[in-house]
Amino acid sequence: MNEHRTAAPLRDTPVTVIGLGPMGRAMARTLLAAGHPVTVWNRTAARADEVVAAGATRAPTPAAALGASDLVILSLTDYRAMDDILGGIPGSLAGRTLVNLSSDTPDRTRAASAWAAGHGAAFLTGGVMVPAPMVGTDAAHVYYSGPGEAMARHRAVLALLGTPKYLGEDPSLAQLMYQAQLAVYLTSLSGLMHATAMLNSAGLTAREALPELLSLTDSIGAIIRSGEATPGAALDAGEHPGDLGTVTMMGATADHIAETSASLGLDPALPEAVRSHYRRAIADGHGTDNWTRIIDPIRTPHQPVPSP
Repeated sequence: MNEHRTAAPLRDTPVTVIGLGPMGRAMARTLLAAGHPVTVWNRTAARADEVVAAGATRAPTPAAALGASDLVILSLTDYRAMDDILGGIPGSLAGRTLVNLSSDTPDRTRAASAWAAGHGAAFLTGGVMVPAPMVGTDAAHVYYSGPGEAMARHRAVLALLGTPKYLGEDPSLAQLMYQAQLAVYLTSLSGLMHATAMLNSAGLTAREALPELLSLTDSIGAIIRSGEATPGAALDAGEHPGDLGTVTMMGATADHIAETSASLGLDPALPEAVRSHYRRAIADGHGTDNWTRIIDPIRTPHQPVPSP
């Protein structure tokens, strides 16, 4: 991945931002602070008031917003919102670079890229990996994919939002990386809340429980890296040596978590989903392999193995 910062962009490079939720407003403020003329548009016009007061120009229509800048950043709920806003004005797209930082599926991303290209626009997909307050800080990074020429042309401006991590020409790659990162994030949050509910049942408050639970989440990376070889290299090689905890051992723990959760009257969905991965791997004859073997039933799902 090419993620180096480039030389500072010309301060007079105009940028349009469409979509002014917390993320869009943060990006507009960051660009304004760097000296760029920023044009904004949002379906709820009042959301532009803050950044207009800071120096942005409010466009009266999406077409006017597109016409104000060659570089157009979209920060919307999903790609359907982009279709709703821009679908009726395809003639305004020619010569523009659309940088869509909205979340959606890789399939919709590829379709949107083809649609934009068909109307003369370059299309970069992006995934912002920090919350809005961190946009423009040294901690921020953004994944991008799409035409390399468009990425090179606009990298300096985009670097103001966060370190650009360019993944390649396939427009779906940045979206897929974003979704993969959020899969880890959202699953971890659900696990954290499930664990908190377990401890609540014994009278521990969230204030008491969370520091103990977070100490584990903070160390997961170190735990996974503690083997002789990195798990990533072993996974790529199709190797699952049972040195970081076998499927059988981890599966037994998954059984206990599911049983405990059921006895406490908690929602079984999350622990049962986890247990099903281990049961399937065991049923497939991989009980002595490393826990990473559960990637197989994740890759080729079928009906969960029933309880004995």
